[in-house]
Amino acid sequence: MTTAESASESSQAGEFDLGTLLAERGAERYELHARYLNHQLPRMLHTIGFDKVYERAEGAYFYDADGRDYMDMLAGFGVMGLGRHHPVIRKALHDVLDAQLADLTRFDCQPLPGLLAERLLAHSPHLDRVFFGNSGTEAVEGALKFARFVTGRPRVLYCAHAFHGLTTGSLSVNGESAFRDGFAPLLPDTAVPLGDLDALERELRKGDVAALIVEPIQGKGVLEAPPGYLLAAQELLHRHKALLIADEVQTGLGRTGDFYGYQHEDGVEPDLVCVAKALSGGYVPVGATLGKEWIFKKVYSSMDRVLVHSASFGSNAQAMAAGLAVLSVMENEQIVANVRATGERLRSRLAALTDRYEMLADVRGRGLMIGIEFGRPKSLKLRSRWTMLQAARKGLFAQMVVVPLLQRHRILTQVSGDHMEVIKLIPPLIIGEREVDRFVDAFTAVMDDAHNGGLVWDFGKTLVKQAVANR
Repeated sequence: MTTAESASESSQAGEFDLGTLLAERGAERYELHARYLNHQLPRMLHTIGFDKVYERAEGAYFYDADGRDYMDMLAGFGVMGLGRHHPVIRKALHDVLDAQLADLTRFDCQPLPGLLAERLLAHSPHLDRVFFGNSGTEAVEGALKFARFVTGRPRVLYCAHAFHGLTTGSLSVNGESAFRDGFAPLLPDTAVPLGDLDALERELRKGDVAALIVEPIQGKGVLEAPPGYLLAAQELLHRHKALLIADEVQTGLGRTGDFYGYQHEDGVEPDLVCVAKALSGGYVPVGATLGKEWIFKKVYSSMDRVLVHSASFGSNAQAMAAGLAVLSVMENEQIVANVRATGERLRSRLAALTDRYEMLADVRGRGLMIGIEFGRPKSLKLRSRWTMLQAARKGLFAQMVVVPLLQRHRILTQVSGDHMEVIKLIPPLIIGEREVDRFVDAFTAVMDDAHNGGLVWDFGKTLVKQAVANR
């Protein structure tokens, strides 16, 4: 019997066939989501015109049924660091499935986790050991547990506007009240302003602080820690017997033009580092908590404590294979160097537009993590329109830019946070000059329209009505 005949018989026998299922039910995607999942997501997508149907994806692009390309400047919130369906990662996953490994026996030591830890630690020379979980928030949860255990202290400090995840522990160090509201009581944690060393020291003097967790560049608003802050904070923390945790879930693996975001500042050596997102290759969720030898030795202090912190799917073969392939691609294709060069080209070209557009207030960031901030215009006509939007809801102007970028120019971006007039660009790290040219040309066209009172403002009126209706 041929393979085709076998497949045909299996299909007739009622066995699962993914292609058939998608062909029969794929058109119901928005209806299914509205009925069975988060019903507000399709509602939101319909409202802003983001309810597209993408048929396939490759590299930095999506494609619809008519073959039109859509440029991805969001990378799945950073998960698709190497773009979509990179051939090296796909091959690694095919290989690991075909190998039929004896995975997750729980009572052996498979080679892939050790090999990935070895490769990851090679980029983290002051760190010694790795715990593999399944996501960024889980990596943060592990770091919080480890820090509290080894210091014997309950409180973790975090920075205002931080985002470290949405599970209960990571939510306790989330700097946005909109995420925290209604989920109390949380862990005994305290916010300090990013860059404020005096505020940090005041909290440390209380003697109950286990650690400070910080993003080298905050995802919400693309706000960078001031020069010298991380090193000074590290010294303060260690003086008070507390730890520095670097959340590199979004900034790590080349995003900022170094392997880690903290590496832009000499001498910074966090005690614990959290990574995830891009390590997955966009396929298999994986998170990692990296730490110093003494921390892991104290947490796992005896055989009785061998499973004191574990994850059922942690270190699974598919995730480890994806992670190994990602690091191989990063090295072989010189991804970090590309991020440095392409990021500088994109940021400098956008920054040059601040003198041209009065509503373009700032362009900031590192590598391919760029924030475009809008601000109150000077001219009376534009100022009255700006004020109308702000009165309805802060952040609507940024949304007014994001929507035509997709609708007219087929470029997917995002507003950087709730009630923020900031667009965040975190494209796949593989983009180059062609994508920079396309984005800058499209952004210029949208800003021209906004400053000339064009169709962008008609959509702004729709957003205002929607904002008022949701109050």
